[in-house]
Amino acid sequence: MKQIDKTLTFTILEKYNSGILKAVHQDTDIEIPEIDNSTIIDRRVMETFSFHKETFTRNFELLLPEYSIHAFGKHSGDSLRLTKKELETIGVLLYPQTVFGILNGGSATSYIDRKKNKSFNPELFAENEALFNKLSGLSQGKAKGITPAFVQFNGEPGPSFMELKLRALLIQALRYQILTGKKDKALFPFFQMTSTYNNNQIQRELVKYKESPLLNDLIKETGIDITRAKTGVQPLIAAFKPLEDNKPLEIFTTAWGKENTLLPLPGGHGQNFSVLKDIYKELFSSGKRFAYLGNIDNLGSTVDPVSLAILAMTGRQAAFDFSYKTPVDVKGGILIREKSGKLNCVDIGPAISPEKVQQNENSGKAVLFNCATGLFNLEYLVEHIDMIIDQLPVRFSNQDKDAGQYSQAEQVTWEVMGILDDFIVFAVDKYRRFLAAKILMEGLLTSGIKSEALQASALKMTAENLNRGLTSVLELDYGFSKESGFWVPKPVEQLIREYT
Repeated sequence: MKQIDKTLTFTILEKYNSGILKAVHQDTDIEIPEIDNSTIIDRRVMETFSFHKETFTRNFELLLPEYSIHAFGKHSGDSLRLTKKELETIGVLLYPQTVFGILNGGSATSYIDRKKNKSFNPELFAENEALFNKLSGLSQGKAKGITPAFVQFNGEPGPSFMELKLRALLIQALRYQILTGKKDKALFPFFQMTSTYNNNQIQRELVKYKESPLLNDLIKETGIDITRAKTGVQPLIAAFKPLEDNKPLEIFTTAWGKENTLLPLPGGHGQNFSVLKDIYKELFSSGKRFAYLGNIDNLGSTVDPVSLAILAMTGRQAAFDFSYKTPVDVKGGILIREKSGKLNCVDIGPAISPEKVQQNENSGKAVLFNCATGLFNLEYLVEHIDMIIDQLPVRFSNQDKDAGQYSQAEQVTWEVMGILDDFIVFAVDKYRRFLAAKILMEGLLTSGIKSEALQASALKMTAENLNRGLTSVLELDYGFSKESGFWVPKPVEQLIREYT
């Protein structure tokens, strides 16, 4: 198929069959780490944060030379303690040096896969099958980022993930402009990784979004055309036949039950380091120093000025959000400590078995689940980008979906943690920072659908918390309010009053 990168597909095939790539699980010699408030910081309860005074002073004077360092913190020996409010102010002041990256290459294929959605909770699916059919029909063949991010109380589709992300960025730019009185184009340009399958579709939607009622007034107020993005296009690779022990890897050729039919798939978001390499370098050369990177489908992945300030003033290489695992967190990575003592993020399925995760949970250990939100020190990233590209693992996982039974080769962005040696893990509130809908039924739960099936289900409390989280991020991050039961965007004038 023309979307598939033949060279990349056969390179993976040959490397696997020659033994260079191995489909191994990391089930042994690992442990589940605990919060130490040094490398793993509990952001849920943090009201102040202490820095080494010399480190803070050096980084502040380097990054914010036009501002007075004496306006921040209380000294105590070699330490400097700042309140969360002070950190928030420093983070906002750093916005002109910060960019926001969106991993936008995924299609809605898995999201609306009927088999996966039905198996999530058959009773819940049966109750909401008509709504599922309506929304899956709207999402069929589309990039996930341009499908509805939530549904209104009456089942009406809400705005897309992409519209919401862009609105959140404009609101933060407005916040910076109000704080400083400057019209700097803070947080821009934003950048994204699309795929050969959906890039044209996404670019067409971005042109339309310029006139979106969610964005238009904010674009005029800030002077920022948010719809302009620096874009890297990820190539697609072919799916492979299911992995079997001691058998060579082969290309899957019977997609959808049709002979000689290949299945094009992205090779994982970890390919962003090679796909966006030149963009990272260009952004750094233009004066940007920090780069957010997050999945399009996580509504909790927004700019957090407190985390930004902590990363910048400590001078660490990167920071990553993790939250305590819940019953809906089944596809993604968890935080582990390897035998060597290094922290790493390993994906459930490709890198650690679900059974191993369950064993740890059954023993009473709290598992931190990856929120797919990273914040990188751009100087470090640019200097070490080739090493990261070379060392990031390739994982294989067997899939059973509507297209058939096959295996998928992926590089996972967050396994970069196994390569870095000086980063921060923020333990965050899932319901503020990790509202990710991996399947449509999860998105409906987050939207607050009413269901008899939930009343006696272990999902009931999780569903209520997810909806509480959606309410929080829509109000605080995306600038919405509820009117007659519907979520509507707040006028720019109201947003200005809130940040003044």
